[in-house]
Amino acid sequence: MQKKISIVVSVYNESLGLEQFYNHITEVLSATTMNSKWDYELIFVNDGSRDSSLDLLRKFASADSRVVVINFAANRGHEAAMIAGIDYATGDGIVCMDADLQHPPESIPAMLSKFEEGFDIISMIRTSRADAGLFKRITSKAFYKVLNKMAGKNKFENNSSDFFGVSRRVANILRKDYRERVRFLRGYVQNVGFKKATIEFEASARAAGESNYNLKALIKLSINAICNFSDAPLKIGIYSGIISILAALILIIYSIVQYFLGNAPSGYSTIIVVLCFMFGVLFIILGFISEYLGIIFAEVKGRPIYIVDSVIVEGEERIEGGEIN
Repeated sequence: MQKKISIVVSVYNESLGLEQFYNHITEVLSATTMNSKWDYELIFVNDGSRDSSLDLLRKFASADSRVVVINFAANRGHEAAMIAGIDYATGDGIVCMDADLQHPPESIPAMLSKFEEGFDIISMIRTSRADAGLFKRITSKAFYKVLNKMAGKNKFENNSSDFFGVSRRVANILRKDYRERVRFLRGYVQNVGFKKATIEFEASARAAGESNYNLKALIKLSINAICNFSDAPLKIGIYSGIISILAALILIIYSIVQYFLGNAPSGYSTIIVVLCFMFGVLFIILGFISEYLGIIFAEVKGRPIYIVDSVIVEGEERIEGGEIN
């Protein structure tokens, strides 16, 4: 019996390199599935692109019956696009990747081999990145180190990415149970359980255009990841309180000793340092509490993760106007 692999591709303002990506991945998929027990579908999720990406996707779908286009009513973010692709995928295995060719299609045959070996989750580990500077490499490494320290029993592969594969049964779990509005999808995938494999890859430079992930977006993703998998930030108040008490005791002993020695220190500098330290800790704690409250607020509202405007299947476009939670 022939199996199907679903390739889910998130698209946001990728018109400059989208045709190059489509030509390249279809060439790889055609060669990979030829005379094999695998067929494929290529699911593009248009995440509210403002350029001509949707027009190109319509062209691909009209010429290729294997192409499915999910068109969002508005921009909902990269992770929402991947979730939508997983929701609509019909394959026995699902691969999520970006449309900028930094996730190499040449890795797909190795991922298919892992599916055939019975693995349910395939984490793609980035060993290097052609366009990453020293700052990005350091922050990426530090992010996973901090996250693994805070996450307790939940452990994450260093340099894992949004390039991953899941089996149908893992996809069914993600469709049903992991429906948070504030998400860290690659973290969910790594912590579902089941049989997991890792494959290393080298990320090339973007085929065209510029990355939509700026420093602000990366910081937001990092905070979401920490808040989704750890309550350690909420304990900062306890730890800082203990440190402050110890520091205060040391300061009291020092002041008493200096008093008896006839060298009573001026208290101005000491007070300023202590106040700045305590207010700094206080604002950090309040910031994290605000983040957790924001996540709770988003979940309580229960708004849809994404809203689909239209779906193109076998070249036929139908208006949806519905929403999936």
